[in-house]
Amino acid sequence: SILIVRVSDTNHDGQLDFKEFTQYLRTHEKELRLMFHSLDRNNDGHIDVAEIQLSLHSLGVNVSTEQASRILQSIDRDGTMTIDWSEWRDHFLFNPLHNMEDIAHYWKHSLMLDIGEQLTVPDEFSEKERRSGVVWRQLVAGAMAGAVSRTGTAPLDRLKVFLQVHGSNGVSLLGGLRGMVQEGGLRSLWRGNGINVLKIAPESAIKFMAYEQIKWLIRGSKEGASLRVQERFIAGSLAGATAQTIIYPMEVLKTRLTLRKTGQYSGMADCAKQILRKEGLRAFYKGYVPNTLGIIPYAGIDLAVYETLKNAWLQRYCMGSADPGVLVLLGCGTVSSTCGQLASYPLALIRTRMQAQASALDGAPQLSMVGQFKHIVSHEGVPGLYRGIAPNFLKVIPAVSISYVVYEHMKKALGVGS
Repeated sequence: SILIVRVSDTNHDGQLDFKEFTQYLRTHEKELRLMFHSLDRNNDGHIDVAEIQLSLHSLGVNVSTEQASRILQSIDRDGTMTIDWSEWRDHFLFNPLHNMEDIAHYWKHSLMLDIGEQLTVPDEFSEKERRSGVVWRQLVAGAMAGAVSRTGTAPLDRLKVFLQVHGSNGVSLLGGLRGMVQEGGLRSLWRGNGINVLKIAPESAIKFMAYEQIKWLIRGSKEGASLRVQERFIAGSLAGATAQTIIYPMEVLKTRLTLRKTGQYSGMADCAKQILRKEGLRAFYKGYVPNTLGIIPYAGIDLAVYETLKNAWLQRYCMGSADPGVLVLLGCGTVSSTCGQLASYPLALIRTRMQAQASALDGAPQLSMVGQFKHIVSHEGVPGLYRGIAPNFLKVIPAVSISYVVYEHMKKALGVGS
């Protein structure tokens, strides 16, 4: 395959000669023998289902006996339900797979895709991946993908915020879009996108660093042990809350810039100055409580649905390998994120309305979180809590598609394997 040529081509002339090929086979066979012996826990010369389960578990991947049996059956040629050295070597000799982490990769990693909402639970990385710098290259690839994806779907995002705040006035989807274009031209559809893109990198970095620290506190001295799903949820939620606390003023600026009228602010700095002068420092944390509370249902449902869908797919359809494939993970991620959004949307809407509330100087009442909730339900009913959800869902598919394509290209450019 092309991958074997790339791995074996030591002089980088784009061709695989006999010497390079035999050298590759010798080196790869040594690696396979080491892998085989590390898997063969009882040193009986055979790998069984329990040993596959144990090895994957030590890498932070919990598989059922049925799933481990399927992995074993894909390698076992003589039907003994064990794998001997010759079966192991023959199966992997022409497959550039260098350790059990490669088998575990798709079970362990989620896709770092940004669909304009917060990425809830950061990815899991091994010590080797952290040392090699893979983590930061993936974070950069994810940030770039998020920037392009958010820019591509910015008109839908602005429409969502517009409907969240002004939707009670009977503004429709098309009416809102037409009104924004008439007020500020086509370029106005991208208002607030600059700061929306700007906050991706610091938020991702803070969240990842906080996640690693919290994970270490939960796990204690069990180095190499993986976190259970509920532990990942707790660590992810706390990391998300930490990142949001630090970058929250940028969220308020994003909402104000998104909703601004033509000529209201000359830019981000002017917007920040005007808020500070008229409303004080506290204005930069308007809507903080519903925003932080919203992380819990979003992260919990997102993670639970993702793990459930992924494992259900693996149990039912992955007969030949432990790898569910990119499209399956993409589908699981999209569905789980959408479910998370659906659950936390009323809190997101209340947050946006609180962020949009200008100072009491304009005469409008300053409603609290509970006050906003009561006001929306009494004036607009329960459907009022879901205003703007249509453009929010409309942007999911294009956002995921753009994000994935850019993410894969950035990973290649940065030298991170797919």
